[in-house]
Amino acid sequence: MNLELLRNFLTKTIIVASLVTVVAVPLKAQVSTVPERTRLLNDLQVLLFSRPGGQDVLVKLRINSGAAFDLAGKGGTMALLGDVLFPDQNTREYFTEEMQGRLSVATDYDSITITMQGRAREFERIIEILRTALVTTQLTPENIAKARDGRTKIIKDLSALSANVADRAVAARLFGDFPYGRPYNGTVESLERVERGDLLLAHERFLNPNNSTLVIVGDIQPSRARRTLRQLLGIWRKSESIVPATFKQPAIPDQRTLMINAPAEQSVEIRLAVRGLARQDSDATAATLLASVARQRWQKLLPDLTRSPTFVRQDAHGLPGMFVMGATVDNLLAGRTLATARETLNSLASTPVTAAELEQARNEAVDLATKELATPDGLAEAWLDIESYRLHSLAEQTRVLSAITPEDLRRVAARLVDKLAFATVVVGNSELVKTQIEQLGKVEVMGAMDPKPDPAPNAKSGPESPKPPTKPAAKPD
Repeated sequence: MNLELLRNFLTKTIIVASLVTVVAVPLKAQVSTVPERTRLLNDLQVLLFSRPGGQDVLVKLRINSGAAFDLAGKGGTMALLGDVLFPDQNTREYFTEEMQGRLSVATDYDSITITMQGRAREFERIIEILRTALVTTQLTPENIAKARDGRTKIIKDLSALSANVADRAVAARLFGDFPYGRPYNGTVESLERVERGDLLLAHERFLNPNNSTLVIVGDIQPSRARRTLRQLLGIWRKSESIVPATFKQPAIPDQRTLMINAPAEQSVEIRLAVRGLARQDSDATAATLLASVARQRWQKLLPDLTRSPTFVRQDAHGLPGMFVMGATVDNLLAGRTLATARETLNSLASTPVTAAELEQARNEAVDLATKELATPDGLAEAWLDIESYRLHSLAEQTRVLSAITPEDLRRVAARLVDKLAFATVVVGNSELVKTQIEQLGKVEVMGAMDPKPDPAPNAKSGPESPKPPTKPAAKPD
């Protein structure tokens, strides 16, 4: 065996070894990666990771129902419910100032996740605060109004960012009325429609122990944890049934490129998306690697992207999500960026993935997993995903990652690349970039000033003239 072959052999051996040990090595000296399981009488699933000697404790509760269950026209209901759980600012200050920790609530399409970090010696107090939020939620008109104002401010701040506008628009274009087509934060208008009765109903239907998983990481003895949880969370009433996530699948998206006019922008946001895979899909890991390969190819086709914010990601949820490509580029590069994005996406199914592309993608996945699992937050989130989506164990996920082949990626690419399911969005100065985009196909412009009507009556020509799209179909929430 010559020196070059030996070097390649050793490199591959190290990569495989890293994949096998990625779960164990980062946390070996800190905390076991296999939890001790406890289930309360109300069916609350508890995972405990004991870390002797640590001063802090991390408590994460995931309620496995999120914004996908918002009522039609009342987007943001679940996010608003999450905001109302801890309405008193003094409670948050107690965690940050007294315990040098944090208290936060995050809502997405699939879940509401409560994160509480503080001193291990205050564990009972932390669980008591959690119990109060869940069992005796203060859904008063005053608290709801305060939470709505806070959520409205967040939405307005995000709506000023072109990147966020592009992300929301491509999701709306791809999914339409499907839950993933609307923002989980809601909109200013939809939040105004959410009434106290809607929050009470959501609380009763979804905030239940048999619809939740609790993860604890810290210097907490199992006997102490079980005693505290039974005493304080044992009274949390379970529901008779769990509402399943079943929704009518979205229609095929409009194939025209949606252009959102932003006259003041000096750059342009490009988004190209196809429907992706569900989080629990057996090919979800391969799709994540495929996103890395797509980014490599896109940047190779257009080297300017290496100097611009560029991403390709698989947004996986409980139901089939989105495989999306995005970039922020100079106006002059708008057409080329979109053209090469389409070329890249088509090449995934037609051009085999090379060993080098797969190796780079796999190494990136290993590095990311290593960094995430090295923290209590990352470990807790990984196990919450395992429980929420019924995934394999961390060790099995590592084995699957190491076993993926170029043929697997080609097969997954064929599942994703459906020419009838593309959604394309461009956000920028339409006067500067529209001509470039029109060379690639039909364009629909949102936000452009309507032309003056033709003096000659021609009522039947209306559909051929530019006109503002209806709000639900085109305008992103």
